[in-house]
Amino acid sequence: MNITHASFVTLPVADQDRALRFYTEVLGFEVTADLDMPQGRWLQVAPEGAQTVFTLSGPGMGGFEPGTTRGIMLVTTDVDADCERLAQAGVSVQGPDDLPWGRMAGFQDPDGNGLMLLTEAAQ
Repeated sequence: MNITHASFVTLPVADQDRALRFYTEVLGFEVTADLDMPQGRWLQVAPEGAQTVFTLSGPGMGGFEPGTTRGIMLVTTDVDADCERLAQAGVSVQGPDDLPWGRMAGFQDPDGNGLMLLTEAAQ
C-alpha cells in the first residue's frame, strides 16, 4: 500500500453558509475551496496548514444526512482554552476530561456532527 494521507472528510450539513460561519468564525478554519458544481456547492475548510480538509456537503451533494458524522478528532495544543472559546461562542462542550491518551472534550457543530478536541498526553 502506498497511501500517504486522507484527502478530505465529509461533514454533511443542512446549510452550508451557517456551517461555513461556524467552521471559520468559531473554529478558525480557512476556506480551501468554494466552487459551484453541477450538483451543488463544493465547500471545503481546514485548520491552517492541515493536510486533510473537511468538505461541508450540502443538500444534493452525495445524499449524506446532516448531523450523522461522529468521532472527528481535532488535535489542539490547549484543549482548555479551546473549550472556553467554544463556550463563549455558545457551543455546548462536554469535558474536558483527563484520559490515558490525553485531555479530551466533545462538542457538536450546528448540524449535530460530533467532534472532539484532544491535547495529547506527553510521551
